[in-house]
Amino acid sequence: MSDLILGVGDFAATRTAGIQVKTFALGSCVAVMLLDPATRTVGMVHVALPDSAINAQKSREKPGYFADTGIPALLNIMAGYGCTGNGRGMIVKLAGGASIMDDNETFNIGKRNQAAIKNILRAQGLEVVAEDLGENYSRTVSISVDTGQVTIFCPGRGQWHI
Repeated sequence: MSDLILGVGDFAATRTAGIQVKTFALGSCVAVMLLDPATRTVGMVHVALPDSAINAQKSREKPGYFADTGIPALLNIMAGYGCTGNGRGMIVKLAGGASIMDDNETFNIGKRNQAAIKNILRAQGLEVVAEDLGENYSRTVSISVDTGQVTIFCPGRGQWHI
């Protein structure tokens, strides 16, 4: 199996057999993963912050960095694979949104990311079917084109699927 690796703020989609889309070290960031059963296309965006209003230029350069620009950008590239542009019929899974090095919950970036993403998805009429969010640990996440399965790995905690 071959990996298509995403960094912070990256997004990608594919339906090439044998590929898994993967991102590393999700702390407060959230991976939004979409699977279109009709076209067997998977997509992921690695969201760092909830709202692009804080940096309009960065949102134009790297739309995946923000929830409000990243999810529409992911849906747009998935439409290029024959998926519906509005995401209807897609399976949605989320991972990340932890509270890392913020013991006093001063910034709550993980929680803010979770809330923003869920609001955006809800506005699109998309329902999250599985999630692994919050806590205080980092996650590495992948989604397989072949199976549609989402695998989460955390050092010291092992591996599991959602």
